Amino acid sequence: MTSPLSTLLTAAARGSFPPADGSVTVLPPPSPRDAGVASFTCHAVVFADVEPSWVRERIAPGDLSAPLSPPFLSALAKRLGREANNIDMVAVAEPLPGPPPLALVEATDRGHPRITRALRHRDGVRAWTTADGGTLVLGRGVGGRWELAIEVDPGAQGRGLGRELAYAARHLIPADEPLWAQVDPGNARSVRGILAAGFAPVGAEALMVPYGGRG
Repeated sequence: MTSPLSTLLTAAARGSFPPADGSVTVLPPPSPRDAGVASFTCHAVVFADVEPSWVRERIAPGDLSAPLSPPFLSALAKRLGREANNIDMVAVAEPLPGPPPLALVEATDRGHPRITRALRHRDGVRAWTTADGGTLVLGRGVGGRWELAIEVDPGAQGRGLGRELAYAARHLIPADEPLWAQVDPGNARSVRGILAAGFAPVGAEALMVPYGGRG
């Protein structure tokens, strides 16, 4: 069954965003695992098991920065018995046809740190590696959307491998579904790589994760 958040995210991926009216929408969590705050242009979405009245008491009307501010995220985390993860830039790209233009080998070792992390946050996780130190992970994350994660070994950084992996990922998802990327905005190299691979920023988000589940 499609959740209200999944419907909203699918629409946003295709350019139909929530109204830029300064309001906050409160939606039920799409699964027991997923809760957090997503922010679009002049509109925020809280997807968590909280009452709209509880949110309104803590966010003044028209305060566009409040939903992703430390005070609100801390209050929400305490309310849910979780902790707030990073505030990430969220970007999206459409799938591409044909095989990826990069030599990838599907990984069977689930012990890689990037794969281990993905298994905590995503379903249906698959991973691929390259001979020169790249790892690409795909799985279904928030609201069932396809999400990617990328890891480049230190000795292979600075040569565009992250961009190539992000671009290759667009060839590995179903033809009718967008691909999402969550990127730490302070990681300028990763931000540049994602943008160069054809991803477009659509907003920001912070997930509420179980204690000890950050990162």
